[in-house]
Amino acid sequence: MPKRREFSPEYKAKLVIEVLREETTMSEIASRENINIRQLSNWKTEFIENAARTFSRSRDEKAAARQVEEMKEMECAYQAKVGQLTLEVDFLKEVYRKIHGYEWEARNGGKG
Repeated sequence: MPKRREFSPEYKAKLVIEVLREETTMSEIASRENINIRQLSNWKTEFIENAARTFSRSRDEKAAARQVEEMKEMECAYQAKVGQLTLEVDFLKEVYRKIHGYEWEARNGGKG
């Protein structure tokens, strides 16, 4: 049994676009390319049904990229806030040590 031929998406699109231009008939294209006319018709139908995806996917990709950028900005803001709070905690610990002395740390198990 002969192996089925496989066609690339680019090849299919090229033929379907040629069909849609209506410069040659579907029968002529199918005959020239040695493809069953029904197969070419199926490709055309699939192409037309999925045409809207071209535009919606682009919009979805832009929205996703925008969301990623926003998340990166939020991450930077959170990192800056963590850094600021760390500095404040370290400062307050030092002030507390100066006021209460290092014996307070010894009493609390070095958690100071």
